[in-house]
Amino acid sequence: MPAHTPFATTVPASAEASSSQLEVADELLTLLRDATTEPRPDAQLEALTLAVAADLPVLLWGEPGIGKTAALTQLAEALDLPLTTVIASVHEPSDFSGLPVVGDDPAEQGVPMAPPDWAVRLVRAGRGLLFLDELSTAPPAVQAALLRLVLERRIGALRLPPGVRIVAAANPRSSAADGWELSPPLANRFVHLQWTHDHEVVVRGLGGIWPRATLPRLSPEKLSEAVDFARRAVCGLLTARPKLVHQLPSNEMRRGGAWPSPRSWEMTLHLIAFATAAGSSRDVLSLLVRGTVGDGPGLELLAGLDRLDLPDPEVLLADPANAELPERGDLRQAVLDGVVAAVRGRPEKSRWDAAWALLVRALETGAPDLVVVPATTLATLRREDWDVPAAIEKLAGAVSVSRRADQAAARTALTAKAGR
Repeated sequence: MPAHTPFATTVPASAEASSSQLEVADELLTLLRDATTEPRPDAQLEALTLAVAADLPVLLWGEPGIGKTAALTQLAEALDLPLTTVIASVHEPSDFSGLPVVGDDPAEQGVPMAPPDWAVRLVRAGRGLLFLDELSTAPPAVQAALLRLVLERRIGALRLPPGVRIVAAANPRSSAADGWELSPPLANRFVHLQWTHDHEVVVRGLGGIWPRATLPRLSPEKLSEAVDFARRAVCGLLTARPKLVHQLPSNEMRRGGAWPSPRSWEMTLHLIAFATAAGSSRDVLSLLVRGTVGDGPGLELLAGLDRLDLPDPEVLLADPANAELPERGDLRQAVLDGVVAAVRGRPEKSRWDAAWALLVRALETGAPDLVVVPATTLATLRREDWDVPAAIEKLAGAVSVSRRADQAAARTALTAKAGR
């Protein structure tokens, strides 16, 4: 009889074929996962990166499958931060507040709260991106336990190091499995960003090229100016609109989003300073501001920011020939009104003449109707001993045409009303 071993080591041909096919499948999967990145303007990605740089907790809202998790994974890779994902809805409150550990003498030593393993790993690493996923499916008890983690960065007896950033993601309640509205205390601790898909970005990404997330480049020479600008913007608005300091929405759904409070205004101030120092676009700033204090207060603040950027009327009056006026009609109107107000505050012949020269420049570089009201008001400031400047003649035609147009519009409105 032929010698043989008690255990056969020969792999059947069918098993070898299966193994070979799996290797080919793995190779195909590797090719499908192979992708590159490109520097591409992306307002929501820049807003997310800026908020992360400002060390503020961010909450991404978006429908399932929109790419929130993929964006966080790509962000962690771009910033070279280890990513720790925690599904909030599958954890108990004690997983975030800590489990009590009774020692030898609790009356003398107390009962410490032991943190979970992922928190220990983050502390040991000293840096990382903590991703709290499915936040809107976390029950109220878990949301309450998350308060201290999000605000104070504490989990049990541990405190997360400064190098750890917190980002969360949530689906709207209508599309979340067993979803809950966020509690107002937890919602008010986040910068809320609405995550949507860009058709072109998705198409290029599926083709193997995704936009690259990069930390904003903060200009060292702009830091002091950025802080001053942010303080003036926020304090100026709240001085004029004190009721905006704290407005808890009456609607339960809106309470789970962005709304104004002293805490969220402080976050807004930080974001304005960071966006200013980074030279971010107005679109990016709009996402951040509205995502922190809500649409209404955010839009008011953005309007105030526009006016903070307006040129000083005194500078314009000092050199009207070289004055740079805003392109936008509403801002140009505000500048011209400010110039007339400055002349009214200190009426002098030279300043009155300079204001007329500015109105002529505005007429030559923009819509004629914008100079009508300022010109009419400026004319009423003339003193008896002031000669009429030649510049008024250039404006007379525009003012006359505008008035005739207004009168024609008024007659048309009256005729239409009479015909009803």
